[in-house]
Amino acid sequence: MNRIDVTFEALRHRREKALITFVTAGDPDMATTEVLVWEMIAQGADLVELGVPFSDPMAEGPIIQAASARALEAGATLPGIFDLVARLRAGGVAETPLLLMMYLNCILHYGKDRFFEACARVGIDGVIVPDLPYGEQVEISGEARAHRVHLISLVAPTSRDRIDAIAQNSEGFLYCVSSLGVTGTRAGFATDFDAFFGEIQRHATVPTAVGFGISTPEQAKALAHYADGVIVGSAVVDLVGKHGTGAAAPVGAFVKALKDAIRE
Repeated sequence: MNRIDVTFEALRHRREKALITFVTAGDPDMATTEVLVWEMIAQGADLVELGVPFSDPMAEGPIIQAASARALEAGATLPGIFDLVARLRAGGVAETPLLLMMYLNCILHYGKDRFFEACARVGIDGVIVPDLPYGEQVEISGEARAHRVHLISLVAPTSRDRIDAIAQNSEGFLYCVSSLGVTGTRAGFATDFDAFFGEIQRHATVPTAVGFGISTPEQAKALAHYADGVIVGSAVVDLVGKHGTGAAAPVGAFVKALKDAIRE
């Protein structure tokens, strides 16, 4: 089984919600990213997303846009990220699912089959492509499936009449976008989560995780009520932006607080 499936099954048996954290790979450098992944896992992250820096990150707010710019300036590349994942797996990150969040053009430029072969070889379990609409996943789904890499689907409050199809045909977990707009921390949410998740749960065949805007342990705890996991990205990336190569301790403390909150 894919590590994503194994992890969510184990959490379900423990009656525990998943904490999924995100960092931009290569921000401020690959060595720091490697330390951050270890620290987040040590402090309770159940899955880790690595953002592949891109020059035009259309789904991202200013925090992750700035992180992408820093990573690219530092020389981050997709082959370098594959090397990072290989080091993590060789160094002992054996069971924690690692995912890439990236844009379709990067995959097409690298070569679809070559990309997913590399994912399988180094130990990437899933890929999230925010600019790939559900109806167009066939563009890369065959190659992903051939190499047993989960292609994670996203569903948003605006999905409306497509929620049932997306939820029924997802794999790994269903990424539930909490609110409209780009990524970034939010003081509050306008989404009717009872209605949104009520529709999702009627059709979902895989675990659900909610993300976009979750920036405090209190928000994580509140939204964990609706889903099988919570995703926290911009708030982590913001700490990396503030602390640079010294970000491990503050990021670790923040991740621990998030995990403690969703365990309560």
